[in-house]
Amino acid sequence: MASSIKPADLESFQRHLRYSDHVLALCGAGLSAASGLPTFRGVGGLWRSYDAVSLATPEAFAENPGLVWQFYSYRRHMALQAQPNPAHYALAALARRKKGFLTLSQNVDGLSQRAGHPASKLHLLHGSLFDVKCSAFYCNHVESNNFTDPIAPALAIPEDGPLPAPLGTAISGARATYSLQHGMHGAGSKHQAGKELDISDDRIEIPELDTEDLPHCPKCGSGLLRPGVVWFGEMLPEKIINEIDVFIKESRKIDLILVIGTSAKVYPAAGYIDKARAKGARVAVINMDKADTGSGGLEKGDWLFEGDAGVLVPELLKSEIGDISTTVHKTGSRQDGE
Repeated sequence: MASSIKPADLESFQRHLRYSDHVLALCGAGLSAASGLPTFRGVGGLWRSYDAVSLATPEAFAENPGLVWQFYSYRRHMALQAQPNPAHYALAALARRKKGFLTLSQNVDGLSQRAGHPASKLHLLHGSLFDVKCSAFYCNHVESNNFTDPIAPALAIPEDGPLPAPLGTAISGARATYSLQHGMHGAGSKHQAGKELDISDDRIEIPELDTEDLPHCPKCGSGLLRPGVVWFGEMLPEKIINEIDVFIKESRKIDLILVIGTSAKVYPAAGYIDKARAKGARVAVINMDKADTGSGGLEKGDWLFEGDAGVLVPELLKSEIGDISTTVHKTGSRQDGE
């Protein structure tokens, strides 16, 4: 895929990057696609028979916290089985080498952190699957980087039993899930004793959970813990938004913004492209879909690199960070918390 980059575009991009002092990267689900994670985005983004968006609200948690926790526990588990891909490592390497670089990530999967991206240069717009907080109104308990899997015994992925027949048509994220499942367990017969089942398929039965089965707050003792992600209808984290605004405001000029694996059409995240442009930035879009060029589209002097971010990003940044393939091979087996 890297060979699909036109040499003239690669040369002009790398020349601009070389002299760029202030750089932003706005990242979306496409950054983690090469790691095999389902995105649950868009029309048909189903988990079991549920629209995934409908499970990502405070109202859904209040109505059925057991189901919501099953969804998020599954996502935590899948994210822990996946590994950071070369794009994660490339961005982490650029963050270490370029003082005025900042990554704004809409992803909650923890892969950037596990790739060693400096925390001071990584702002998580939508929170993290591995942060949890108390849902009680008067309790302020928060835990960061809680990689316990399962976070409560009742949320363990069920094992044994027959695997369902392959789906006739793939829904959003299903191919990635299927690929990751085979990576976890290996292809084989439909009866694999002791193997985890894919509970994203509604043909696999899961229990209805009572609140006592769910993780509770260790501080107040009565409140339920909830995933530390930003749900629909909730505000983005104020501290992070303020820090990003300060970075942009105090930069005399923003030289470049990388838009990686995101449609960049949903505000307020999409607004960072406008803010960067207002400070003089050129825009480089890296996306599988050439139509995803942001709400404002491309302008003269911008770049569009169509393809897999896991392949393209390391190639584009190679002139600054060198060949990271050795780094990826050495650290690809790292586990959370190392």
